[in-house]
Amino acid sequence: MPPVETLLEGVQIFGRVDDIHKPILTRDAVAFIATLHRTFNGRRKELLQRRILRQAEIDRGVLPDFLPETKHVREDPTWQGAAPAPGLEDRRVEITGPTDRKMVVNALNSNVWTYMADFEDSNAPSWENMVNGQVNLHDAIRRQVDFKLQGKDYKLRTDRKLPTLIVRPRGWHLEEKHVVVDGEPVSGGLFDFGLYFFHNAHELVKRGAGPYFYLPKMESHLEARLWNDVFNLAQDTIGMKRGTIRATVLIETILAVFEMDEIIYELRNHSSGLNCGRWDYIFSTIKKFRQNPSFVLPDRSCVTMTVPFMDSYVKLLIKTCHRRGVHAMGGMAAQIPIKDDPKANDIAMDSVRADKLREVRAGHDGTWVAHPALASIATEIFHKFMPTPNQMFVRREDVTITRNDLLNMNVPGKITEEGIKKNIAIGLGYMEGWLRNIGCVPINYLMEDAATAEVSRSQLWQWARHGVTTAEGKKVTKEYNLALMNQVLQELSARAPKGNKFDVAARYFGTQITGEDYADFLTSLLYNEILSVGGVASKL
Repeated sequence: MPPVETLLEGVQIFGRVDDIHKPILTRDAVAFIATLHRTFNGRRKELLQRRILRQAEIDRGVLPDFLPETKHVREDPTWQGAAPAPGLEDRRVEITGPTDRKMVVNALNSNVWTYMADFEDSNAPSWENMVNGQVNLHDAIRRQVDFKLQGKDYKLRTDRKLPTLIVRPRGWHLEEKHVVVDGEPVSGGLFDFGLYFFHNAHELVKRGAGPYFYLPKMESHLEARLWNDVFNLAQDTIGMKRGTIRATVLIETILAVFEMDEIIYELRNHSSGLNCGRWDYIFSTIKKFRQNPSFVLPDRSCVTMTVPFMDSYVKLLIKTCHRRGVHAMGGMAAQIPIKDDPKANDIAMDSVRADKLREVRAGHDGTWVAHPALASIATEIFHKFMPTPNQMFVRREDVTITRNDLLNMNVPGKITEEGIKKNIAIGLGYMEGWLRNIGCVPINYLMEDAATAEVSRSQLWQWARHGVTTAEGKKVTKEYNLALMNQVLQELSARAPKGNKFDVAARYFGTQITGEDYADFLTSLLYNEILSVGGVASKL
């Protein structure tokens, strides 16, 4: 590599760098980020432009299908993904959550097999959140994360092995505007990946694991190829053997589901499987086909994992992963225990059991929970029906899934005024929390993240765009949605403490539910509201 001084020319950091951040934002680490940016940002932007062109095709009525040019990859039975890496052989229960210090300690103390530390959908990307999260993970890996908060001690348990750490960086579409290289903001994903990998990769291997990642929001195998090239360069740069990195890809877009074989193939030596990102998948389906009236879906509560297009997605993902010798991970149980209503809590926990039973019987090798209290339920189900570390031997050769199966929108249910109000409440509630730098918001005993907020606003947009009629006989229009939003806004604001940001949330949300303007992502739409970019760059 060129000298650090050379690499740092043209690099500016506009976020505040406190003493606690300096061991993370070192000159060498920032030079590494600059190298990743200069090498790969051009391709990243080309791939994002490709998404725009693909959307234009879909808007013209061109439906996605399996790619003819990669048919040889899908039909070749000989190639395999990587064997499970140390600490990833058994992933039956994974907990997910943001990277604040309290969450990191609580997650690593949970009775789970892995912890997905999230810089993406359950994390609002303020500068403080992103850099403090890196500090917290750095300390946790070295067992130096213990702290005291409001008189309570938070300490890592020492009575057993801690869960394996997996990090989810931001997707290709997001930028880190506090770090500018040669006049351009760096990729949020490269920033998150680069800092974590640079500081921790060798330490993780020394401790018997490795640098492991979850990769979000991809729409094609070419985007996976870009990540693979990033991994190779990163490993070469620090003198690490290629293939040490492992990545699980979240299949959470309707386009990626047609390229699952290809995505595993591109990451072959770095692949640790695929995951069913159910809420983002529903969001992507609505988003991509939002102009097509044939893809209008009923209330969110009706779009379960057993409806045709979701069931087909799950079956094909499991079959694809197991054919290639990698994990097929299930989705999120977002429920939060209801402590003050035992009957309601029993109903909620029964739904978790049913969901996890469906997953393990389908052939999943593990599942996600958002709350430590759900870990015992998921563990009980997977222990009973999966006594082995995984079930890659469940080949699902009985499954044949076609394009029509993946696009089958025959979803029973109605669109109701109650469903509209729930979508508004979730959208406003999540966005209000996000604007206060909270990316994981409990609403009605469910842990909502960006994905569920995206489903909510996309459904409202879709219903207004196509003028659907509710079960009560009312036509959904721009004016109808906005009137209901103002009603819900007043109710939420009345219950919220002073200093809340519901008015700001409504100002943005109101632009997204009319059937007219449609932002690519809510997080991109809101990002400038939580920037802390100053006029003077920090010196390294």
